[in-house]
Amino acid sequence: MKILRTPDDRFKHLPDYPFKPHYLVINDRAEAVDIRVHYIDEGDPDAQTVLMLHGEPSWSFLYRKMVAPFVQAGYRVVVPDLPGFGKSDKLGERTDYSYARYVQWMQDWLRAMDLNNIILICQDWGGLIGLRLVAAEPERFARVVTTNTMLPTGDHPAGDAFLKWQQFSQQVPVFPAGQIVAKGVVTPLADAVIAAYDAPFPDESYKEAARQFPLLVPITPDNPESQANREAWKVLMGYDKPWLCAFGDSDPVTAAAAPVIQKLIPGCQGQPHTTLRGGGHFIQEDCGEELCRVVLEWLE
Repeated sequence: MKILRTPDDRFKHLPDYPFKPHYLVINDRAEAVDIRVHYIDEGDPDAQTVLMLHGEPSWSFLYRKMVAPFVQAGYRVVVPDLPGFGKSDKLGERTDYSYARYVQWMQDWLRAMDLNNIILICQDWGGLIGLRLVAAEPERFARVVTTNTMLPTGDHPAGDAFLKWQQFSQQVPVFPAGQIVAKGVVTPLADAVIAAYDAPFPDESYKEAARQFPLLVPITPDNPESQANREAWKVLMGYDKPWLCAFGDSDPVTAAAAPVIQKLIPGCQGQPHTTLRGGGHFIQEDCGEELCRVVLEWLE
């Protein structure tokens, strides 16, 4: 297993990203290889933790607008970069990445961090991984916020929007991470912001996770992780801690997920679920401050 590490100078002059880097090394159990995971860690270390999980092809930069409001409200904010993204290590082969491996990596990271009483905010693959973590260790989590995400089992059609995205991700000669984010928002992004999403990837060899992620989503019933997600749903369908859905109104990929989550998870009952106007798939870019306000009001 070959490890790639993005040079630090790629992350100079990032707009609105003043955070001190933190690193934790986890060990891949199958290959016995160390993987360095980067994370933001801001606020009082003894305060309740807000854990924010990103998806594809973004990194912790996606949540930059949402860190300060929670810190100012008295919370600790932790935002990791998934392996293969951001300042975390990248693996050199696409076959090194699997859904099961991601869950294991982030569960090992979570345990090493010893985070408890967590308020989870998850979007895109942050939900596919994060909701598996909630199902595996529900006692660690106090509340959950899902936005533009789902835990698919492949038992229902994926939808044309996702299938087109999957096809694009495999056929485009140069994987344009920054432009992908730019096309997944309603509000135009500044050139410096688009460049920040490209920063983790000096060349195509660093993009194997971004290329592979769309193929790892369980969209058929016999996918290797479909049954694991069904088992996770059995736990989540008994999860009665407070759960909030705050989806964007302009995301064709995940629009149908919110009603399903609200129907199946007991903790969703009686909660002030909302749809954020002008929120594309990367809702943190379009409505980051508004999403913070909604969640903080809910917490209070």
